[in-house]
Amino acid sequence: MSVQAAKHARQLLLKEYRGVLSTHSKAMPGFPFGSAVPYCLNEEGWPLILISRIAQHTKNLQADPRCSLLVAERGAEDVQATGRLTLLAEAVPLTDEAAVGAAAERYYRYFPESRDYHRVHDFDFWTLQPVRWRYIGGFGAIHWLDQVALANPFARASGGEVDMLDHMNQDHHSAIAHYVHQAGLPSAPEARMIGIDSEGFHLSIGQAIHWLAFPDSCTSPGAVRQALVAMARR
Repeated sequence: MSVQAAKHARQLLLKEYRGVLSTHSKAMPGFPFGSAVPYCLNEEGWPLILISRIAQHTKNLQADPRCSLLVAERGAEDVQATGRLTLLAEAVPLTDEAAVGAAAERYYRYFPESRDYHRVHDFDFWTLQPVRWRYIGGFGAIHWLDQVALANPFARASGGEVDMLDHMNQDHHSAIAHYVHQAGLPSAPEARMIGIDSEGFHLSIGQAIHWLAFPDSCTSPGAVRQALVAMARR
C-alpha cells in the first residue's frame, strides 16, 4: 500500500509545478510563514526553487532551514476529496558553481522568464532535501511516507534527457502535438517538451506545465524512445 501511495504522491509532485512554502517566521517567532513558489525537480527528484535574497521566506530559511512544501491538485473543485502532499524538508542553498549551473539549465527550461531576473537580481537556487512526506489521496487515504522522490536516471547521462528533448523539439513537432491532443490539453503551436524522467515527461504549453505518464517505467533512453513512439501511434 505504501508503495502505491508513494507512487501517487510522486506523480502529484511531478504533475504540479507550484506550491506553498512554509518557513519559520523570523519577524514573528513561533508563527509559520507561507509563500507561493514555483518549483521543478532536480536530478534527485527533489524540489528546486529560485528565491530572492531579500524575500521574507529566504531570510526565514537562512535562520532556520526547516520548512515544508504543500502541493495540491490544481483546479480541484473539492480540495478535501483530491490529492495533496506535504513535504517536510531541509532547505539547502546551492553555492557550488557546477551545481548552480546544472540547476539553472534545468530551471530555465521550466521557467524561461526566470533567466532574466536571476541574472539581474539577487536570486539563488535552493533544494528542498526531503525529511518526510505526508500524502493524502482523498478521504481516508492518509499516509506518512519516508521515501517518495525518485532520482532521474537521464538527468546527466550522455544521450540522456537534454539530447532527447532537443531531438523531440527539433524533429518531432507532430508527435508532441499528438501527445497534447491525446491528453486533452489546450492546443498550442508552441508546445515544447521540457523534461523527461523515468515515469513520464513534461510539456510546456503557454505559461502552464503538464506532466504525462509513460505506459511503463523506463530505465534507458532506448526505452524512452519506444514509449514515445508507442504513445505517438495510439
